[in-house]
Amino acid sequence: MTILDTIIERKKEEIAAAKSNISVSRLKDTDFFKRKTYSLKESVKNKSGIIAEFKRQSPSKGMINSSVSPLEVVCSYEKFGASGVSILTDKDFFGGDLSDILNVRNHISIPILRKDFMIDEYQFYEAKSIGADVVLLIASCLSAGQVQEFTELAHTLHLEVLLEIHTEEELKHFNPDIDLVGINNRNLKDFKVDLQHSVQLKNLLPKEVLSVAESGIYTLEDFKYVKEKGFDAFLMGEYFMKNTDPSKAFEEFTLQI
Repeated sequence: MTILDTIIERKKEEIAAAKSNISVSRLKDTDFFKRKTYSLKESVKNKSGIIAEFKRQSPSKGMINSSVSPLEVVCSYEKFGASGVSILTDKDFFGGDLSDILNVRNHISIPILRKDFMIDEYQFYEAKSIGADVVLLIASCLSAGQVQEFTELAHTLHLEVLLEIHTEEELKHFNPDIDLVGINNRNLKDFKVDLQHSVQLKNLLPKEVLSVAESGIYTLEDFKYVKEKGFDAFLMGEYFMKNTDPSKAFEEFTLQI
């Protein structure tokens, strides 16, 4: 069993518990469920293209940074030009929480990506209720049919969809309704990083599709490389979060690009 398999099994347990605790009708009754969402597609086109991530830990790196608050960090991300922010909400493996989005939503005016393992319709209503604007669909966790169904559901909730792929086979999960396609430079099964592999996959996408380079961008040179290869956006978390002061790290990075 891979770490991804383990995560999905645990996620099923979490969702079952959440459903028994808060019904979909209650989620629909929240203030954030009624708010007008922001478009990551438009923000990527008009700003830096960086989707800056708040991430405390990961299965591959362990604890990255547990001493800073989501509010402080994401406000700085917006201040210094991020197109959007990505916030991990998986608790057991990434140290996240739904409250990490809830507590910052009213303080920033750029799109928030709820980054989690979305495998059940309930999670989309949950994402809307906490103030997310975009959801992540990971191809390796879903069938092509599920990607289509979840994309349609997300759009009925006025949420955009970022589809994450890593292999040529997963390109089959793409459909024209997808808003953005992220190519994960890190293999979720063995955590190896290969930027060149991602560039090759990007070249197989329809040219009009907004592409996002995800994970494994560890240096300014890595960033410049994927940008030169035509990626429209860049999902970056560890690069900033590994610093004692992620806000300062993000500011300094933006001054160099």
